Amino acid sequence: MRVLLSTYGTRGDVEPLVALAVRLGVLGVEVRMCAPPDEEFARRLAGLGVELVPIGPPVREVMSGTALPSAADLSRYRNGLVDAQFATLPSAAEGCDVLVAAGLAQVAARSVAEAAGIRYVYASYAAVHLPSPHHAPPPRPGWAESEVRDNLARWELDARNVNAQFGEILNRHRASLGLPWVDNVRDHVFTDRPWLAADPALGPWRQIQGLDVVQTGAWSLPDARPLPADLSAFLDAGAPPVYVGFGSMHASKDMARNAIEAIRAQGLRALVSRGWADLGPTDDRDDCFAVGEVNHQRLFGRVAAVVHHGGAGTTLTAARAGAPQVVVALQMSDNPYWAGRVADLGIGAAHDDTTPTSESLGVAVKTALSPETRARARSMATEVRSDGAEVAAGLLLDGMG
Repeated sequence: MRVLLSTYGTRGDVEPLVALAVRLGVLGVEVRMCAPPDEEFARRLAGLGVELVPIGPPVREVMSGTALPSAADLSRYRNGLVDAQFATLPSAAEGCDVLVAAGLAQVAARSVAEAAGIRYVYASYAAVHLPSPHHAPPPRPGWAESEVRDNLARWELDARNVNAQFGEILNRHRASLGLPWVDNVRDHVFTDRPWLAADPALGPWRQIQGLDVVQTGAWSLPDARPLPADLSAFLDAGAPPVYVGFGSMHASKDMARNAIEAIRAQGLRALVSRGWADLGPTDDRDDCFAVGEVNHQRLFGRVAAVVHHGGAGTTLTAARAGAPQVVVALQMSDNPYWAGRVADLGIGAAHDDTTPTSESLGVAVKTALSPETRARARSMATEVRSDGAEVAAGLLLDGMG
């Protein structure tokens, strides 16, 4: 069996498919993966023996600014990705039995699978990305948002926005492949049986009529890497610090400074992840330390709390480690959703303001470090599963989904 995996985005989009690729490889399945050509992704896949088919521009270039591109630039960028997918995916899919597409940017994947006569599976990493009367669609940068409160009305607008962006370009490519016209691009991409690669305890799906969601659990890999010696020395030198990291998001230096001040005000040490924004300590005091890319699975078990942007992977890893969380939802994609889930589950605090002050962050950190929150976070750790990639790989081999 040969499987093509396809995604486009930051590490949070790529890493779950890496986990699925590794699990499929253990089962004897040949896997290749379409992903952005960023060096870190190429190095990651090469180290695991997974063939990379580069697609689109490097994501870090798009995320390198201090603000998101304009709506017009985002529109051109999104259409360019569709053209790149139709140029790359057909040859990548040759000889494959199934194409698994994950994330929001996979507009061409189903059409390519249809033209090749192979199975197609769409996977989402968060329930909030799938249409439901139980929640509103997440914000999409550069697109109009409905002012009405009814969730279904907002999903209807979301479908119109997707059609306005992708309808012409998708159907032009489909016509060149001899495929019929698509009226609803979003639902065409999702299918009526999408997979949800999210933990059922952290982000459950409430079944609705017309959408038969298969929730596999989150796709992740165990990480046995040791922590760097200097980081271990910092951890050993005092009480557990509070971790602050915003991954690939547009986090400002002010946000890092305010977080450090809030943590110090609680009498705690701070551990800052540099991330793509290259954050770091604001002074040379020894109660703050900066790290690059490290093993979060091992690290989060040694921190007092995790302050982050609300990425699905970070939320999962912190929950699995039993670490209380403060989610500063940056109003991107599923970030507000995960912030809400953390608050609703009682395993941390949601900071809804995208420009937090040291005072507002201090309140959130204090909530996360309360005895009740810490106890709930430890309890939650026992409920989070680790077999999502195994479940998904089994479904693929069994021809289900």
